[in-house]
Amino acid sequence: MTKWLGSAGVCVIEKKVLMVLQGTTNEPKRWSVPSGSLEEGETFEECCVREIREETGYNVEIIRPILKKETQYGEAKYFEVKITGGKAKIQDPDNLIYDIAWKSAEEIENLDLSFPEDKNFLIDYIQKI
Repeated sequence: MTKWLGSAGVCVIEKKVLMVLQGTTNEPKRWSVPSGSLEEGETFEECCVREIREETGYNVEIIRPILKKETQYGEAKYFEVKITGGKAKIQDPDNLIYDIAWKSAEEIENLDLSFPEDKNFLIDYIQKI
């Protein structure tokens, strides 16, 4: 079985992190940092930049890797990013994104996250920046 590989981008401005509300039409919608699967021939960094552009409309530049999550099913690499252009616009080809928002650590405490294990990491990260 092939392991899943993906990337996520963490962009913090004024103590708020860029997040998207996502889910299929038949499931509850939950919040996440922009993320997705690697396409064939793509690096983790290229995947991160593409996913953020598709899900939020923003162009970004990778600053540095900040987290690597590994499970028996796959691997995700999280990168700190900064916005270099674009504007908030959902243009996800998979039609899984329903909203784009900037969320504070206090707001994240009460959000339903797609990846609940990210909650403490995101809150700590926002508070350090």
